[in-house]
Amino acid sequence: MSHRETMLPALPAPPEALRRYTLSRFVGSAALGIWLAVSVGILLFIVQSWSVEKFTKYGPSLISGLGVTLTLVVISVALGSLLSLPIAYGRMTKNRLLSWIAYAYVYFFRGTPLLTQLFLVYYGLGSFRPYLEAVGLWVFLRDAWFCALLTFTLNTAAYQAEILRGAIESVPRGQHEGSAALGLPKRIAFFKVILPQALIVALRPYGNEIILMIKGSAIVAIVTVFDLMGETRRAFSRTYDFQMYLWAAILYLIMVELLRNLWAYIENRLTRHLKR
Repeated sequence: MSHRETMLPALPAPPEALRRYTLSRFVGSAALGIWLAVSVGILLFIVQSWSVEKFTKYGPSLISGLGVTLTLVVISVALGSLLSLPIAYGRMTKNRLLSWIAYAYVYFFRGTPLLTQLFLVYYGLGSFRPYLEAVGLWVFLRDAWFCALLTFTLNTAAYQAEILRGAIESVPRGQHEGSAALGLPKRIAFFKVILPQALIVALRPYGNEIILMIKGSAIVAIVTVFDLMGETRRAFSRTYDFQMYLWAAILYLIMVELLRNLWAYIENRLTRHLKR
């Protein structure tokens, strides 16, 4: 009898239902069941306690706060992107002084909480009021909204500078050599060849940074800026209904989801030539 004939057929693997029901599977199933039960309970409570009067009264205020949030995030991200260019250049330059200044800037704003930075600007700049009045800046910086805008711009500029620096350094060295071989000046080669490729690499991290800014913008309510969270706190202080925070969470979720899908569409459009 040959070796092939003496081999026994392999037994089929037991189906999933017949496998041993381990403790970890039991705990996971129990946790999932509890989560589903809690979710259904919260949903039923919301449906039963839904107040059309409260929604009609405070809904416009929440939408107004949403506009403040979007305005603050869009302007700060745009200004931060402009500021990130010289910071990223400073991080990559061989000039030790510029490199050290850029490194210290990025290290501070990435290493300290955004709330601390907001307090330093909002409360700290008041100590320099005479000097700010002398140069005409106190007119803006006495307003909590401008303090929040300045803080967010400085913060996101540090993160965007690191994103941009990493993206530029990820461009293959051959692109620099090819540009030099074609006789392109370094400045033109950077803006026409290197930077467009780097921005494609940085596109997804930029989207993540904007999402983090949207969620982090809620802290401005602490310094009396009536953004979405500020209007939510004011509505809750008058109604003591936790649904106000639930509505705010839904609006934040909608903003993030719309941005995520928009960013995915932009990324697919800009990188469609790479998928052929």
